[in-house]
Amino acid sequence: MPDTRNSPKDLGASDAAIAHVAMLYYREGLNQGDIAQRVGVSRATIVNWLKHAREKGIVEIRVRGESFVASSLAKQVTKRFGLADTYISRDDINPLGREELRNRTATLAAQAMLDLLTDDDSLGVDWGETVLDVAKSFPRCQMPSILVQQLVGSVYSRHFFASETCAIEIARHIGARCRTLHAPVMLSSPDLAERLRHEPVIAAQLREIASLSKALFSVGGVSDETTIISAGVATAEDVAWYRDRGAAAVLACRFIDHNGDAMDGPLSDRIIGASPETLRSIPTRMLVASGIEKADAIRALLKGGYVSHLVVDELTAQKLIDQ
Repeated sequence: MPDTRNSPKDLGASDAAIAHVAMLYYREGLNQGDIAQRVGVSRATIVNWLKHAREKGIVEIRVRGESFVASSLAKQVTKRFGLADTYISRDDINPLGREELRNRTATLAAQAMLDLLTDDDSLGVDWGETVLDVAKSFPRCQMPSILVQQLVGSVYSRHFFASETCAIEIARHIGARCRTLHAPVMLSSPDLAERLRHEPVIAAQLREIASLSKALFSVGGVSDETTIISAGVATAEDVAWYRDRGAAAVLACRFIDHNGDAMDGPLSDRIIGASPETLRSIPTRMLVASGIEKADAIRALLKGGYVSHLVVDELTAQKLIDQ
């Protein structure tokens, strides 16, 4: 059984030696047995060293996101909805489970967004399970000129992760600066929310959000299983109120109707974070979503002009075209 300990000392090699082995394997194409003979260790040790190289970022394996925009289905979606690009993650012969499909789509989104980032970009990051999967999938690199900005205020729940986690995780992976939003996402009253928006620190952060160059977000549905209910941001009764009046999607804790229009309602003036109008004004806007149950919500955001780049799974992309 391969050694599973993590430090180079425990592995019996320096990072430089492990990097040499990775070079032989990934660049020169030698198999693990040949490398073991060259280096003078067992094949099991080589397997463990290569695993360590991937986990610690000594070697980075990337499939460029731009490679996924060339399929005929991706081109159809792009043309149909007037997008800059569509990235489609393919399913297997045996359909993936919901979580596996989300992880695969999120991994593609991480690669695609990394390809789009340039020096001095400012990236706004939403929250949710899909966005957290994207954040965890970001390849490790150093982009210190990038600023990562939290798009919505803090979410506190004993059963859910904090909303700032997504922005922090991306910044950590790419060596970027990070700014979190120092306020709850949902306040108890419109008056309190309005006063907080005028606090100098929060007002400055909201102005920065309005000048972002790129944004990364997912979309929620309006069923009783939607994330804003499970995270405690809204109640089932709140969501039902919007759903009964035509809501189709949740974007950064705001409700969007089937025509793509932002909806007013009992929660609208209590939220701290990027407004739908602000998000729509950001030049590059990447929506990441998977599962055919999200098709109506995705379509609402596409109609509303909130999306420039779409990352979606194959079956959902086909449903967007068919309807």
